[in-house]
Amino acid sequence: MSLSSRFSCLDGHDPDALSVEQARRFIRSQLRPLSMCERVALRSALGRVLARDLIAPCNVPAAANSAMDGYALRHADLEATGATSLRVVGTAMAGRACADELAAGECVRIMTGAVPPAGCDTVVMQEVVRVEGERVVIPEGQLRGQNIRLAGEDLAVGRPALRAGRLIGPAELGLMASLGFAELSVFRRLRVAFLSTGDELCSIGTPLADGEVYDSNRYTLFGMLSRIGCELLDLGVVRDDPVLLAETFRQAAAAADVVISSGGVSVGEADFVKPLMAELGEVLFWKIAMKPGRPLAFGRIAAGGGHGGDGGGDGGDGGAWLFGLPGNPVAVMVTFYQFVREALHLLMGADPPPVVPLLPAVCACKLRKVPGRSEFQRGILSQTDGGWRVRPAAAQGSGILRSMAEANCFIVLGHERGPVAAGDVVEVQLFDGLV
Repeated sequence: MSLSSRFSCLDGHDPDALSVEQARRFIRSQLRPLSMCERVALRSALGRVLARDLIAPCNVPAAANSAMDGYALRHADLEATGATSLRVVGTAMAGRACADELAAGECVRIMTGAVPPAGCDTVVMQEVVRVEGERVVIPEGQLRGQNIRLAGEDLAVGRPALRAGRLIGPAELGLMASLGFAELSVFRRLRVAFLSTGDELCSIGTPLADGEVYDSNRYTLFGMLSRIGCELLDLGVVRDDPVLLAETFRQAAAAADVVISSGGVSVGEADFVKPLMAELGEVLFWKIAMKPGRPLAFGRIAAGGGHGGDGGGDGGDGGAWLFGLPGNPVAVMVTFYQFVREALHLLMGADPPPVVPLLPAVCACKLRKVPGRSEFQRGILSQTDGGWRVRPAAAQGSGILRSMAEANCFIVLGHERGPVAAGDVVEVQLFDGLV
């Protein structure tokens, strides 16, 4: 089934005013993760996606051990009421076997992580005891089994430690190291080609001619894609020449899983991306009910220039997924974070893809907003008097990149929301974790 046919099945769709959530839902429904994987060393796995369930080859911890410094004893030796005096007969150290055998009324000094002597079932923390020469006085109220980590308490041998689809972070690296894994199977890196279009664009380091602007979009795309950990192919600036654009898209589709362009998706005389897509594949062009970032293209292009097949994560038809983003710098970043970021994680095999939640904050000033579209205003979130307050950052025009540089969050104003008064609660999406 073609993309357009599948899109027509989307409930309540309107190509002239598609909601943000409708566009997200459709994009999600079309994507399948990569199938190819590779083995990598543990330290090379950070930011990658686990391709196979990781089964624990051993118990963690491997044996029962003390959760803190204190005294290991048999709970049965403690008095039912009042304090108990026990004789200290040795010390159990972490990493060393403890050969002490306890008689009635005896205990051992034990360090965190040490294995207690056979028969010991309780550890009393050192801060609550009183030392009297070779004896310690244990206060009443101690619980059997307290402060002892049981073998396999964290992970039991033969059980899944991590499921396929997990995005590997620092905690996952430590967990895998605790199981003795030196390498593991991960999905291969997603290959992403990106480019800017437009005759007005000038490369940095070159003097500007009249009417030219420096190409900033490729640098923001480079930064956003690098954070995700993609394998990048920078195709530079492509002029508004349909022949050159077509050849660039063909080459990109042959080399990459995803192609991201900025500019050329509107209705101007030099906006050639839309008609080219009809020749090179199947791409849907939407007017998203959002600000900034109204024009957006999504679809699939074939490397050979004909119509691509259904497509898949590994581009079995030699094609690639395409995201045609607007040309305005802020709109590029907003549409990337609201649509492309999740799509790339889905293609990478992340299950579920990482989400940056929306959090409530008090708006410090009134904001203009009309119902019927979603808005992503750039905001500065701060904490005052125990609460969170947010205010707009700089001017909010879609071409003013300074607003993104000064901000630390999006002020997310939903589709049906109207004007915001000072003191109203709004939702914010933190850049930390998103960017």
